[in-house]
Amino acid sequence: MRRALADALPRWKVTIAGSLAWGMALGLSAVLTLLLEGWVAIDNIGRVGALYAAGGVIAFPPGLYLARLLSRARPDTAFTAAFFCFAVASIGATSLLFAMHYRLYYSTWHGGPFSIEWYFQFFFTTLAALYQFLVLGMRLFVPFGLLALFAVSLWHTRAKR
Repeated sequence: MRRALADALPRWKVTIAGSLAWGMALGLSAVLTLLLEGWVAIDNIGRVGALYAAGGVIAFPPGLYLARLLSRARPDTAFTAAFFCFAVASIGATSLLFAMHYRLYYSTWHGGPFSIEWYFQFFFTTLAALYQFLVLGMRLFVPFGLLALFAVSLWHTRAKR
């Protein structure tokens, strides 16, 4: 098991370049989707794009590692493993960043730090933010993020082990 975990570690150059490319792809996906939908708040498109780009940068290393780990024994599963791992990592990282930003905004009206009231407010505010991201934020991954997901999955399938 230890050998499998070590073998799944990607090279650092691939991780850095992939993180930057994946972050750009997800940020661009959000921006293009908002522009195509005719979003009114033009001033905020850059901020939304930056949030999605940051989510992509954070999501790529664990997504790649888990995809390599899951597909190491059976190369025929490389595409499926990559598709699943990058999708889950990207949605997870971006939604957590959104939740922390959401929480930061609402913390002004929350109770004192580390009080029982604060823990409840932290939990339910974060839960509400995650729900809101799933309902409203996921659409910014489609269609361009989905195309990028196919591309990164194909890349992972063809990449040298």
